Amino acid sequence: MSTSPKIANDIQIPENTNMDESLMPNTEKDRTVGPVSYMFMWAGDGTNMGNMTLGASIVIAGTATLNLFQSLAAAIVSILIISSLFVLNDRLGYKEGIPYVVQLRMSFGLKGTIISALLRAVPAVIWYGVQSWIGGTALNEILKVVTSGSFDNIFICFVVLQIIQILLSLYGFTAIKWVETVASTAIMIALVYVFGILITSYREDLAQNLVQVEGTWGLAFFGFIMVFLGNYAAIFLNSCDYSRELKAGMSDGKRFLLYFTPNTLAYGFVLMVGVMLASVTGITNPAQALPIVLDNPYFTVVISVFIILAVIATNMIANIVPPAYVFTLLTKAKYKISVTVVGLLAIASFPWILVKEDNARGLDLFILIYSAFLGPIIAILLVEYYILRKRTVNITELYDEDGMFVGYNECALIALFIGAGAAFIQVDLAWILGLITSGISYLLLMKFAFKNSKFKKGTIFEE
Repeated sequence: MSTSPKIANDIQIPENTNMDESLMPNTEKDRTVGPVSYMFMWAGDGTNMGNMTLGASIVIAGTATLNLFQSLAAAIVSILIISSLFVLNDRLGYKEGIPYVVQLRMSFGLKGTIISALLRAVPAVIWYGVQSWIGGTALNEILKVVTSGSFDNIFICFVVLQIIQILLSLYGFTAIKWVETVASTAIMIALVYVFGILITSYREDLAQNLVQVEGTWGLAFFGFIMVFLGNYAAIFLNSCDYSRELKAGMSDGKRFLLYFTPNTLAYGFVLMVGVMLASVTGITNPAQALPIVLDNPYFTVVISVFIILAVIATNMIANIVPPAYVFTLLTKAKYKISVTVVGLLAIASFPWILVKEDNARGLDLFILIYSAFLGPIIAILLVEYYILRKRTVNITELYDEDGMFVGYNECALIALFIGAGAAFIQVDLAWILGLITSGISYLLLMKFAFKNSKFKKGTIFEE
């Protein structure tokens, strides 16, 4: 691991830059998130009901596809890879303070960035809706208890929760930092309580449906690793959006720990609770499975409150900022307008189609399909930064509307679609197939194709 990169404070922004202030490079004084708050951010993101639903997808018809040990192994392997990719891809944002939509320009060009940015933004909006639907389900459970069953309308609760999140998101990273810290602490306490009930009151069911099953170390095992990875593919892709908020003085090794520690404690634990819940109830929606396990209306209300907190915490960090930056880039709208539009789009994403009571295969398939495009994008960014440019990027040029990155880089777009095409050959391994194929394709295309491309300037292939 390298030493701490120096935070750039003297980047000259060209006068022709037509970007909102929120997309300008963060200087050291703009960075308000310390290492502890940063870990709480990722703990808050990991303790979400979508991840619990993802863990539940291992269970089919009440019996786990993987046994408990295999499920744990798949989770740990995926978290190691996730944390490594985070720290590799976040370095440019941490060093120079730029967001993901500007980072994309070095590989795809100003016009090509539109395509690659939308491939990140659309899944985030849909995930925003999925998380909020689960939160709306939890809010509905609360109101059913409070009104003694006279109120029962998940859609209304979903819309109300969405309005609350839009209002919170208007305050930017200041709100995110505090929401994540409070929510992640409360949620972990609640989930430890649920875990205790599961291992004490449902021991025989867990043994029969999860521990004693044969499972597999074959394609299904690696497929779930890809699903767990794909679930984070969109987030570590735009890791610059988060690292640019982190205070200076953190080496690559320290930043790796800032990702690995909370993800192991939060994401890994939530996945396991999801597997256990589904194996004893047969229900993949945690907001409906938890009341069955708790079997107490008062506990149901408390846990449902925690579910709502988890939903808000996750959306604030993972599903609001990235698409809002993309919308700001494309429309030149102010940040507050962008987060409002993103919230409204999430309502229109029909999340109830992906979260069904009888199975979660639709959610798995959705993750695998979009990760087929996101694996190639991160491969292109990493090849560009570490191999082609040797970690040296002209940030001023990235903001120049008439500079060397104008237009689109044919090599990057071709490599993106080659990687995505390869990913669909075996959809269960979509992410890794797309990443490897696209990375190799991009390196070869930059070396041998489009000899006069201006995008080779500043790279090892510059003539």
